[in-house]
Amino acid sequence: MAVKLSVRENAIERQLRERVEALGGECIKTTVIGHRGFFDRLVVLPGGRVIFVEVKRPRGGRTTTHQMLWHARFDTLGLAIAVVKNQEDIDRLLKS
Repeated sequence: MAVKLSVRENAIERQLRERVEALGGECIKTTVIGHRGFFDRLVVLPGGRVIFVEVKRPRGGRTTTHQMLWHARFDTLGLAIAVVKNQEDIDRLLKS
């Protein structure tokens, strides 16, 4: 029986970190105690651009209710947020 391997979330996260650092930016892992569902990474790019990033695996990665609440709250505040599931999402994030 063949086992179908899926790209893991940490592989996408590693690609994001490497690409951001190659541009001279920072890709900081975030953990906020007592605030379930907070973003996975804080991306800081040259020129002062800051983006809150949620990383998901390409197949089956779903945003939880707690994460959607954070996304809505930060969007209301006018902050940049992104969900990254693959290389194309990373390209789009770094181009915009």
